Amino acid sequence: MKKIIPLFFLLILCFSCSKNKENIIEESILLKWNKSYPDETIQSVEIGLKWALSQVGASVLNSNNIKKEKDFFTIEISKMGFSKNAEKALRKIHQKVKESEEYKLNKSIDVGRYVALLLGSSEHYYALIGTPKTLDEITKNYTLLPEKGYINNSSVSKVHRIIQFSAQKRFNQLFFSQEIDSVTGKIYEFETIELLKNGQLRFGIFDANGKRKMAADSKHTEAGKPAKCMWCHESNIQPMYNDQKNIKGFLPYMKLQETFDTYREANQKDKKEFIDVLNYIDYQQTQEHTFTEILYTSFMEPSAKRLALEWNMTEKQVQTKLKNYTTHQHHEFDFLGELYYRNEIEHLAPIKSLPVSGNIREKSNKEVNYIY
Repeated sequence: MKKIIPLFFLLILCFSCSKNKENIIEESILLKWNKSYPDETIQSVEIGLKWALSQVGASVLNSNNIKKEKDFFTIEISKMGFSKNAEKALRKIHQKVKESEEYKLNKSIDVGRYVALLLGSSEHYYALIGTPKTLDEITKNYTLLPEKGYINNSSVSKVHRIIQFSAQKRFNQLFFSQEIDSVTGKIYEFETIELLKNGQLRFGIFDANGKRKMAADSKHTEAGKPAKCMWCHESNIQPMYNDQKNIKGFLPYMKLQETFDTYREANQKDKKEFIDVLNYIDYQQTQEHTFTEILYTSFMEPSAKRLALEWNMTEKQVQTKLKNYTTHQHHEFDFLGELYYRNEIEHLAPIKSLPVSGNIREKSNKEVNYIY
C-alpha cells in the first residue's frame, strides 16, 4: 500500500503537467511571415504586429509573449495584459483559426491575415477593446465639459459636427462627436474616442439612436470602420487641419484648436512615461504604426511574389494561374508593386483559410464575426 500511494500521486502530477502543457498550447498561436516587398524585414513586421496588438488593448508586449524564430512568431495572449473579456474573445478567434485548413496543414496562419482578423472586423475590434453596444453605456462614465466645439469644415465629415469632451485624467477621457444637419440640427450618428489603459485610442461608431454600428455612414462621412479611424488618427488626438468659422455659443476655432493641442501633448507625455516602463513600442516613433497598415494592406492586396510564398508555387506559376486578373498599384504604398485584390483571387488558393472581411477600412458586403 505504501508503494502505491507515491505512484498514485506521481500519476496525478503527470496528468497535471500534461494539462498545463495543453493549456500553454491552447494559449499560443503561430503566425507566418510571407515577405511582401524587398525592403520588408522580420523586425518591421514585428513592430507592425506589436502596434496592432496594442491597438486592441495589449499592454505588455515583449520576448516573453512574442517569440520570433526565422519567419514565424509565436504569441501567447495570457501574458499581454488583455482584459479577461478580451482574452476570451481572442481565444474564440484563435479556435476558429486553428480549425481552418490553412492552420491544420501549415500549423500557422499568415500574420497579415491575423492582423486583418483583429482590426478589419469591427465586431472583433469592439469585443477586444470593450466598446459597449450603446452610447449611453459610454457617456454615463464621463462628465462632459460645458464647452463645445463646432466643425463646419471637416476634412472627414461631409456634414457639420459638434464636439464635446471630458477633462483629461491620464488615460481617462472621452471625445464625443455628433454628425448633424447644419440646417435642422438633426443628428445622423455619433462617434466616440476614449483612451485605453495603454494610451491607445478606443473608437466607437453609433447610429442616431445610440446603437453601436460597424461603420460610419458614407452618406455623411468618410470615417469608415474603426480601422480607418486608427489609420487617420495615427494613435493621436489629432488637430483640425481646416480653418473653421466661429459659431456663437461654441468655442472659437483657435481656442478649440489649442484645446486639442493641449490634450494631445499631455497624452503623448503620459504615453512616453508608460512605454518607458513597459518598453514594448515607442509611441514617439509616430510613423511606425504604418508597419501595421502595410501588414494588412499587403495581405489584402498581395503581389505575385507574396502569393508564391503563401501558395508554395513559383512566381511564374502564380502569374499563370491569375492570368485573367488585372493588377494595380496601391495609391498609398506603391513600393508594394503590382498587386491583386485578394477578394477576387482567394478562391484559387490551394489551401482554404479562415475568411476575413472584404475591406479593412470601409464597410463591405462581407463582414466576418467569429466571436458572437
